Amino acid sequence: MKYRRILLKLSGEALMGDQKGGIDPGVVSMVGEQVKEIRKLGVDVGLVIGGGNIFRGVAGATKGMDRVTADHMGMLATMINALALQDALEQKGVQTRVLSGIEMPKVAESYIRRRAVRHLEKGRVVIFGSGTGNPYFSTDTAAALRANEINADIVMKATKVDGVYSSDPMKDPGARKFDRISYQEVLEKGLKVMDAAAIALCMDNRLPIIIFDLNVPGNLVAAVKGDVVGTLVG
Repeated sequence: MKYRRILLKLSGEALMGDQKGGIDPGVVSMVGEQVKEIRKLGVDVGLVIGGGNIFRGVAGATKGMDRVTADHMGMLATMINALALQDALEQKGVQTRVLSGIEMPKVAESYIRRRAVRHLEKGRVVIFGSGTGNPYFSTDTAAALRANEINADIVMKATKVDGVYSSDPMKDPGARKFDRISYQEVLEKGLKVMDAAAIALCMDNRLPIIIFDLNVPGNLVAAVKGDVVGTLVG
């Protein structure tokens, strides 16, 4: 394996499947199966999941809701997704722990860095819920932060497209796909890879990012092995 410890970032929308919202059990099971495969290969796995399939804080704020309140609601949405994925993984025999950035002791353990690292050392998949636990920070930033805290080798962001393009490939047939791109280019070109805070945090700590399509069977295993999959930012 090229990467021994990864931070896998999933958007909440990735769990919707073809639905207009909520959680598609089939998609969650598929994600769980791919994570199980790389655990069998001895790879330590941390996960950060968004909550956009249930509630997005920024969207709530644009409709007149208090931004902090909206972001707290978004954090709770990520916990719903985290628990769904934990259940899917444990049904497949994969030991999993959910650690929350905000305290909810009857639902999940509170996030403590040393505890998270210890779980990983014991071979457990660790799902980081509630983002960073603070408003105004996206789950992209949470992924970059947690990846650095647990000394991950790479951030792997699973999306519905097969990499980073010069423009939206759904709208622009001439969009060019990048196999590799620098952090600085991502920021300068305003490419929608991750938000600027997340890119800057990875750039400052020289933490590479891979953007790839999780819906293609075998992509996650191939990415962990170091095969050319999606786009490498670094």
